[in-house]
Amino acid sequence: MFESFADFLTLGQNALELGLIYGLTALALFLSYSMLNVCDLSTDGCFTLGSVVGAMFIVYGPAWFPDSGLPLWFWSVMSIVAAMLAGSLSGLVTAVLQTRMGVQSLLAGIVVNTALYSVNLAISGNQVRVNMNSTFKKTYETVFTESKALLQDTPFAQQSSLFVALAAVALVILFLSLFLRTRIGLSIRATGSNPDMVRSSSINPAFTTTVGLCISNSITALSGCLLAQHQKVHDINIGIGVVTVALASLLIGGVFLRRGPIAVRALLVVVGAFIFRMVYAVALRLNMPTNMLRAVSAVIVVLTISVPHFINAGKRLHRRRQANRERGQAVRADH
Repeated sequence: MFESFADFLTLGQNALELGLIYGLTALALFLSYSMLNVCDLSTDGCFTLGSVVGAMFIVYGPAWFPDSGLPLWFWSVMSIVAAMLAGSLSGLVTAVLQTRMGVQSLLAGIVVNTALYSVNLAISGNQVRVNMNSTFKKTYETVFTESKALLQDTPFAQQSSLFVALAAVALVILFLSLFLRTRIGLSIRATGSNPDMVRSSSINPAFTTTVGLCISNSITALSGCLLAQHQKVHDINIGIGVVTVALASLLIGGVFLRRGPIAVRALLVVVGAFIFRMVYAVALRLNMPTNMLRAVSAVIVVLTISVPHFINAGKRLHRRRQANRERGQAVRADH
């Protein structure tokens, strides 16, 4: 399967880079699903939204302001800002449907996800793909090409993409760990635990839900934007199945630690994303057909949910047998 150890390291680095990028989406679900207790199914569409907005800024941004004299790296940075703003707007729409229009959270996510397909096509000018590969006529710069240029004369030139992904994940984890300790952050966590108690405490759960979904979707859009820049192409189908990947990563991280410091739990979610991508990479190396990878995702999710259940069931069965054995010994001792 691996021709050399260097081949294995290359595979591991690629899996780590993609795991970190997809881990951002898992961190978004960590906020919306684990903290806010809202199952947001608009993740796939929001991921694609971040991808298309980022790609359009990089490809067409300089043409919008031809006389501005702004450097190309400015548009790569602005693409991330614009993608996160677009993602927060998507989260706002989802939250309004839930809190103001009485639409259930699952249905609200499905409705927004469906609408975002048309929105994403409209943003790209009905282009299914937006190419960010530089040609002899045009040069496109992403945050990854910028980092490669900055590190080209250092020993870390081959890890430039990894540094960008690590920096993004570190900043998001730092933000979540600090934000969830603030008053509004604690209110969001309380809303997910007991909305009735929050309501009786004069805290508006509609407001906390809206803030939580806006932040969550902005992180999802950031993930989509970075993936498009990493692959140097936006595709309208880039977000299909992302919610499954993020949920699997979230569940894998939860196997290691369900309670504890926010930063540690968030870090384990990212570790779960890396494990998931590593399984994906190994499956591809085993020449598994690409049309079976979605099935692999489903199997990983099922195993992640079922294995802890069977382990706990086995422990309960062992305790029951031990109690019956001790009870039998006590009865025999009395006789």
